Formats: sequence, C-alpha cells, structure tokens
Amino acid sequence: MAPKKVLLLCGDYMEDYEAMVPFQALQAYGVSVDAACPGKKAGDSCRTAVHQGIGHQTYAESRGHNFALNASFDEVNINVYDGLVIPGGRAPEYLAMDEKVLDLVRKFSDAKKPIASVCHGQLILAAAGVVQNRKCTAYPAVKPVLVAAGAKWEEADTMDKCTVDGNLVTAVAYDAHPEFISLFVKALGGSVTGSNKRILFLCGDYMEDYEVMVPFQSLQALGCHVDAVCPDKGAGEKCPTAIHDFEGDQTYSEKPGHDFALTASFDNVDASSYDALVIPGGRAPEYLALNDKVISLVKGFMDKAKPVASICHGQQILSAAGVLQGRKCTAYPAVKLNVVLGGATWLEPNPIDRCFTDGNLVTGAAWPGHPEFISQLMALLGIKVSF
Repeated sequence: MAPKKVLLLCGDYMEDYEAMVPFQALQAYGVSVDAACPGKKAGDSCRTAVHQGIGHQTYAESRGHNFALNASFDEVNINVYDGLVIPGGRAPEYLAMDEKVLDLVRKFSDAKKPIASVCHGQLILAAAGVVQNRKCTAYPAVKPVLVAAGAKWEEADTMDKCTVDGNLVTAVAYDAHPEFISLFVKALGGSVTGSNKRILFLCGDYMEDYEVMVPFQSLQALGCHVDAVCPDKGAGEKCPTAIHDFEGDQTYSEKPGHDFALTASFDNVDASSYDALVIPGGRAPEYLALNDKVISLVKGFMDKAKPVASICHGQQILSAAGVLQGRKCTAYPAVKLNVVLGGATWLEPNPIDRCFTDGNLVTGAAWPGHPEFISQLMALLGIKVSF
C-alpha cells in the first residue's frame, strides 16, 4: 500500500503539464494519485491545453494530450486522501462554479490537509472561500480575484515562484513545478535522501512533450541538478516538442507541444560530471541517432556503467550507438526492429506502461510508463522518498 494518497482535481482544458507532471511525479515517489473530474468517471478522459508565452500580450493555447482519469468524481471520499492538487489552465474557470467542487475543497481546507494549487487553479480556492488572510500567489491575471477574496497577495517576479501558508502551497505556473512538488511532498510528511545527483538530458527538436518535461521536473523536484542539452544549441535556446497521443488510430497522433528551454550548451558539456543520462523519445531520436557526437556521448555513459534511462523512440539512439548487444530492452513497439537488430533481447511492453532495468539501463515504451521509468532510475541513483 502506498504511504500516501492524494486527489488530482481535473477538468477539460486544464493545462497539460500542470496535470501530468505532478500526477506522474508523485506516483514515481510512491504516492497513490487519483485523478477525478466532475461529471466524469474512471476511464474517461479530459482534454488538456498547452499554454505558453510566445511574445504576445498573453499566453497562447493549443490542444494538448488527452488525460485519462482513474477515479470517478461522484465516488470521491475525502477521508481516504492525504492531500489535494489543483492544476491550472482553463478548467478552473468552470470548476469554480461547481458547488460540489467547492464543497470538496472546503473539506480539505477544514481538515488542514495539504492543498497544492498552481496558476489559474487558485480561482477555485477563491470561490471556495479558503484564502481569507492566507498568503497566496498565482498567475498574475488571477490577482484581482484573490485580492477580492481576501488573500494576502504575493507578487511573482518570475514564473517559478511558490508560496506556502500553513497547509496551502500555491505556485504561479508550471515553471515552478520543481519547488511546487517538493513543497507538497514535504507538506505530506515526505523527505528525500540521495538527491545530490547530476543528470543530463539529451534533447532534440520534436522530442515528445511529456517525455522530456515529466522526468526533467520530477528529478528537479527531488533536489537533483538537471541539465538539458541539444546538439547545435546553447543554454537558453529552445527545442519545440511534439505531443504524441493514442486516439484510436493505427498509430499515435502528433500535435505541437510546448517549447522546451535548454539549460546548457551541448558543445561545452562535460559528460564526466554527470551521474546519469536520460533520453526522451518522440521524433528527435531519428536524427540524433545520425550525430557522431551524440553517439560518442551515449557510448561514454554506457562504457562507464552510469545509469542511462531511455524511453519510447529514444532506443533508436541506443541501437545506433551499438550499446544494446546482449542487453534486455523494451521500447515503443514500432522501435522493436531497431532494438532487435541492435543485438538486444526484446521485452514486450505489455501493458504499454511497463519499464525494465537491465544493469545500468532503464528502458520504457511510452510516457504512460513514466512513474515506473522515473522510479527505476531513482533506484539506480540511490534516491529515496520516505514518508
């Protein structure tokens, strides 16, 4: 049994990252997470929205992934949960008008259970009347509502600001996830050991949106130093990402994702200073597998038996690097040919969220497997979350 159980309050067009990153990060840490939406039941989906600034007066919106719910809202019993997470996006606008939602939030507040709300999620807190005389931050546009509701507004100088007031954790936007999730884990009574690790992400244009950001921020939230590099790009530059989803077609669909900001220069990176390598999937591995510098980097990590975690199409790079000979490996099913021709023993990803560890190598088939994927990498690195 998981040591803690929390509820994720969902709605259509909640922000894509703000739902999935805490959902999968907390599961990777051993926390049980139920995702529920008013008017929907377990097995239904919520559509999500990609919100990001692209130079206009406000953020842009495009379609995100379809987020699968695993609990029925009408069956939610607050007594079984230790905390509540509220994503932002556009969903809070209409959820804040739902009396069942407001009653649920008030019950968590009255019970002094940790509540973590990000971005526009604080509209629900205001409507529920639980921010009176409480320190609170949010996306800047939410300020008038919070002030009118009696909150002690905390101005955000950057999009990664978080504020804590008793059992209430609030954040401005998904940029704040590392601290936001860390603070929520602490509020749940959690502590992290073994987090003094340096981890490198091998990025490229049109890598899968979730497959870079979920593990990236999950590892940051544990206190790890995480860098993201891409060939021919430097720190501060961005990689466009792709949203790969399963929507009933014979293969996955693709939509534009967030733009992912790199933190270091590929040409200046000192691979020997990192404890592990993470390779996201998506379409980027197709061309990264042709880059000799990328191949050399991957071989270096494998030759030194440092942990390498690769997911989905990322195994195309492992195969090209010739490091799969004699290894056990899974991947997205369409990558089976690369894996087998690379000399590995193929492990069937059934179900699709299965992940495997073989020595220093962690492989996964697709982003639904992130909780297991991150957890297995944590085990190799000696990182533990205890409650």
